[in-house]
Parts: sequence; structure tokens; C-alpha cells
Amino acid sequence: MLVCGVDEAGRGSMIGPLVVAGISVKQSKLKTLSNLGVRDSKKLTPQARENLYKKITDLADDYAVSKISPKQVDSYVAKHQLNHLEASNMAKVIKKMKPSISYVDACDINAARFGDKIASLANTGKIKSYHHADSTFVIVSAASIIAKVTRDRAIARLNREYDLGSGYPSDPKTVEFVRDWFSRHGQVPDFVRKSWSPVKLLMSQTLL
Repeated sequence: MLVCGVDEAGRGSMIGPLVVAGISVKQSKLKTLSNLGVRDSKKLTPQARENLYKKITDLADDYAVSKISPKQVDSYVAKHQLNHLEASNMAKVIKKMKPSISYVDACDINAARFGDKIASLANTGKIKSYHHADSTFVIVSAASIIAKVTRDRAIARLNREYDLGSGYPSDPKTVEFVRDWFSRHGQVPDFVRKSWSPVKLLMSQTLL
């Protein structure tokens, strides 16, 4: 029996991709994931996540990653369909792995509705959707690590060329980067999410 976990990283970021990752393992391997020290990626240091990434991918029967560009995020935000975008990408990684059952971390306020949406799109196996699944189910914790490391690497590549910080609106370096770029160029680069409220606010303040 293949058990799958799915999670995302970067939903709240101003910069870089939204990453959806899924991992599937035989049910008998779930205990091994726990023994490796797998837990919610937010509770681990970047180095711990990197160390676990290889162990998780080596142990996995299968895994899949979908990177959603800022341009795609912007287009779905404009249609008020960000949750649908995330659900469709979760369904995509689940379809690739064809597990017996999948546990997903729900972004919708209605977790059951989110699970039903993914089930209708994936059309494979059972879908179990919960809030905070990344801290409840080790298989989702493993997926959260894959998603977070993938996103961290994407941001690291950007930081080699631009000094932009973590990409999150809580990071003063990120805020200053977006403000300064817009002030000098009159627009933001394509790796910045133009639809995000903090970005819109920064642009409007700069124009004053």
C-alpha cells in the first residue's frame, strides 16, 4: 500500500515560486521516516532540512515536485483562484505517483472541500485533507521538507545575483529590494509576485 503526503512552500512569499511537493512510500516505511527525525519543515533549520532531503528522497518509492511561477500565481490571484491553482498542482503530483491514499495539507478554510477538489482532479486513490497536516502526519512532513528545500534552493539561486533576502514580506531585506527596484525601474522583476498586497503597497508608496 503506497501512502502519499503533499504540501507546499512559498504560498505567502513576495518573491520566487510556489512549490508543491508530494512523496509516496510503502506504509511499512512510515516508521523509518519518523526515526530519521522527519517533522514539519518549519520546525527544522535549513541545514537539517537539506540533510533530511537526501534521506527522504532515497527512502521514497516516488516523489514529485511542481514549481509554480510568480506569473502563474498572479494570473490565478486575478481570478480569485489561488486555492484552485494549489489544488490542481497537488492533484498533478498525486496522479504521477498513483498512491492508494494521500494526505494533503489544506490551504482552504474548508479542509474537506479542498480534499474533494483534489480528488476530482486527481481521480486516483483516497484523499485525506487536513489543516496542519504537515505537523500531524510524518508523510506530509516529509513532503513539506521536499517543498521547502526546493524553494530554498530557488531563492538561493536568485540571491547569488540579487541581494533580496528570503522573499517573504516579513523580511526587511526583501521589502527594501522590491522598493528599491521599483523606484529605479518603475516596475518589478518577473520573479516578484505583482498581485501580492505587500508588493502593491510598496509600489503605491514609491509613487507618492
